[in-house]
Amino acid sequence: MGTNQTQISDEYVSGNRSGVGGGISDVYGEDSATMDQLVTPWVTSVASGYTLMRDPRYNKGLAFTDKERDAHYITGLLPPVVLSQDVQERKVMHNLRQYTVPLQRYMALMDLQERNERLFYKLLIDNVEELLPVVYTPTVGEACQKYGSIYRRPQGLYISLKEKGKILEVLKNWPQRGIQVIVVTDGERILGLGDLGCQGMGIPVGKLSLYTALGGIRPSACLPITIDVGTNNEKLLNDEFYIGLKQKRANGEEYAEFLHEFMCAVKQNYGEKVLVQFEDFANHHAFELLSKYCSSHLVFNDDIQGTASVVLAGLIAAQKVLGKSLADHTFLFLGAGEAGTGIAELIALKISRETGKPIDETRKKIWLVDSKGLIVSSRKESLQHFKQPWAHDHKPVKELLGAVNAIKPTVLIGTSGVGKTFTKEVVEAMATLNEKPLILALSNPTSQAECTAEEAYTWTKGRAIFASGSPFDPVEYDGKKFMPGQANNCYIFPGLGLGLIMSGAIRVRDDMLLAASEALASQVTEENFANGLIYPPFANIRKISANIAASVGAKTYELGLASNLPRPKDLVKMAESCMYSPVYRNFR
Repeated sequence: MGTNQTQISDEYVSGNRSGVGGGISDVYGEDSATMDQLVTPWVTSVASGYTLMRDPRYNKGLAFTDKERDAHYITGLLPPVVLSQDVQERKVMHNLRQYTVPLQRYMALMDLQERNERLFYKLLIDNVEELLPVVYTPTVGEACQKYGSIYRRPQGLYISLKEKGKILEVLKNWPQRGIQVIVVTDGERILGLGDLGCQGMGIPVGKLSLYTALGGIRPSACLPITIDVGTNNEKLLNDEFYIGLKQKRANGEEYAEFLHEFMCAVKQNYGEKVLVQFEDFANHHAFELLSKYCSSHLVFNDDIQGTASVVLAGLIAAQKVLGKSLADHTFLFLGAGEAGTGIAELIALKISRETGKPIDETRKKIWLVDSKGLIVSSRKESLQHFKQPWAHDHKPVKELLGAVNAIKPTVLIGTSGVGKTFTKEVVEAMATLNEKPLILALSNPTSQAECTAEEAYTWTKGRAIFASGSPFDPVEYDGKKFMPGQANNCYIFPGLGLGLIMSGAIRVRDDMLLAASEALASQVTEENFANGLIYPPFANIRKISANIAASVGAKTYELGLASNLPRPKDLVKMAESCMYSPVYRNFR
């Protein structure tokens, strides 16, 4: 172990005050910095090997050594062969590749997570590009739609209206105490699929598995929560297999009071520094919750802020190809909900910081189209509050094509949740207006993308710089191979979360999101640009996350919002040493 690593480990082990543990000891041997320490596998009964093998945090399957089998009463409970974790990994990947239906792969991976946690994360980390579409979009969307049928055992906390007045007690039922990240949904707007009620649990579960695999947050520190206030989905209300409350959604004051009780209980139970990520709430609730709790809790909305940060990173990176600055562009959005307005606001803030112009002025370069057409001043009175800053002076335009021809954008961004809305005419108009049109079709899952990668490249004759929200295969056009980029929030939220936890942040600020965007954009290489990519490959995601965590951590210290003091000398090394390691530990 070199001097630097020793330094980091010493900083880490001395109470772990500066590390991701934030003062919480590494009971299960999850962090990279404690890899060389032996672990005592405490379960309900230490003398029961049978129980030990059924605890996913400790189970190693056939990788238990002969010595461990003797010491922990496992001898005879397993076949005699001892396999390495690498052999186990190859076997599971071989089995997964036999499945032709993505949902079957998803179910097999969830079973593995509940049986052998470390092997699940090793698989996910080592095969991230292959397995990301399985554990997250697009497959997780289908899993949520069918969650009632495929449900086997709980993977998080379900807090329903029946628990009103005793949410704190429900939180105490979760076995882990050192929770650092909560991902919570009320299931009202799952991806582009609408209200899936209680079955939205697949989203927090999937997001937190990515916090661990991509950002290195300990699995034991992650808590997925679904708030069940009913559903307005008639199909689910009439489904005998539906797992949630069979009643219409609570709204208004009842909803606000229930969420307030939840937020107060979370802070009371887990403290000031627990990160609460709001996920897939409907627009009206998402903006209200973020606005209401951003000054009293450590909260983050991935749909508004995470999407904004990752898109901004792609736009910053693309300027190296285009030889322009963000201020030189005119932006047109299709979709004016959480994602659209969130991205627009962060772009305006970035341009404001670069040019020194007030944000009210930089917003004028950004135009949004919603279901009623271009958002203009004459519509201001009827607009929801989050759309009003984007109502500029212009005559009304009903259709997207008309808006493209009128506004003449250099960048077209889709966040509408409606597939096939970037038609041939719209994309060809962008190609006529621009030598290299920037086209981002961000809606998830793949079926809801505004256009496909093949359409974008074909209709622009290979001139588009394209990225999407869900993955697309490489495209051959005119003898050239194009690699479509994926503007996936997975680039941002794991590293952002690690940076917040590592520094002991008490609030999230827009400057931290800008820092994350700039850190991600800086990871794109000349080779990536040559392949038409404006995002780095996912294969390097842990290195990317460590750099994002360091940038976010540095900004947190700079803003005076960090509580883990003193500031570590090398934040990148600190982030790397804090990261969860899925390698099997040796037992005493």
